[in-house]
Amino acid sequence: MSSKERKLEHISFIMDGNGRWAKKRLLPRTFGHREGVKKAKEVILHAKSHGIPFISLYTFSKENWSRPEEEVSFLMKLIIEHFKNDFQFYIDNQIRIVHIGDKNIPTEVRKAIEEVEENSKDFKSITVLLAFNYSGQYDIVQAVNRMLADKIACTNENEIRKYLLTSDYPDPDLIVRTSGEFRISNYFLYQAAYSEFYVTDTLWPDITKEEIDKAIESFYLRERRFGGV
Repeated sequence: MSSKERKLEHISFIMDGNGRWAKKRLLPRTFGHREGVKKAKEVILHAKSHGIPFISLYTFSKENWSRPEEEVSFLMKLIIEHFKNDFQFYIDNQIRIVHIGDKNIPTEVRKAIEEVEENSKDFKSITVLLAFNYSGQYDIVQAVNRMLADKIACTNENEIRKYLLTSDYPDPDLIVRTSGEFRISNYFLYQAAYSEFYVTDTLWPDITKEEIDKAIESFYLRERRFGGV
């Protein structure tokens, strides 16, 4: 099936380059993370304007806890601040937030995310899958553990799919990675089996609507055979 015959339902972003964006400007890395949050809002709205029903954002991986304590602490405060101060943005644009990731996070952060999830659960314009404290390996392990607890035998790939954190949502059709890195960074290891990839050298805070349009256009120009001919 060509991409022209299949609608782009789910676009995903590995949002890389906030720290390098700040370093280029001789600023602390925290400035880059703050700009990255602003950019995420723009990108969500742009995906919504394309009629794409799902967007996922790789915001904080389980490996990111190994970063300097000061940076991690800032990131935790930033997400709390964002959801408390910018919730009107989600109301005005009818944007639903869904957290996918390990819920074992600082209590105040978890409550901030849970509150926006609860208050946006009925919004229909676009669903944002927030991959926070997420890793693809963790997702697979937690799925297997839940299957064992339910005494479910994994006889085919569809059995484990039901237990993944993304079980209620389509796999990403297109994954966009910024900053020019050619790696998946432990993200959507199961879900990305047949995702198309678009890599740009642009750092996340600098990505433009025009570049996202190029990524989307590249998706529709590709032939998606899913193992066929």
